[in-house]
Amino acid sequence: MGNGRGINVEIWDHPIFKKMSVEERTFYLYMLTNSQTTSIGIYRISKILAALELGVSIERAQALLDRFSLEYELIRYNRETREVAIKDWGKFVLLNGGKRVMVSQLSEVEDRSLIPYVSASIANPKIRSLYNSFCKEEQGIS
Repeated sequence: MGNGRGINVEIWDHPIFKKMSVEERTFYLYMLTNSQTTSIGIYRISKILAALELGVSIERAQALLDRFSLEYELIRYNRETREVAIKDWGKFVLLNGGKRVMVSQLSEVEDRSLIPYVSASIANPKIRSLYNSFCKEEQGIS
């Protein structure tokens, strides 16, 4: 077996999650657990892959990306870099990557504006500090 992701069961109590349709819940859980995810909540994925894996049209995958970005404000998607950031990654995904893995993955993020978007929901101060160090690095602060 390969990579595993644990989902915090409190996701079922989140007010926005309760309002979602079955399709939207499936999409959100997919965004949290698909094969492209990383230990940092920021990863590259194409609309085509998401559509294929979810069994929906590319247009429907785009509509779901738009809804989760604009209406629910739970993700950000950079169309140029094809990077997605999950806002509540630190709340809902049980982190299993070590510091070395996380540093490597954070250094690969092209759109650095996605890093503070994810770090805001991370409760663990050590992990949040690691994310924030990449934000400071981008701003030229040591």
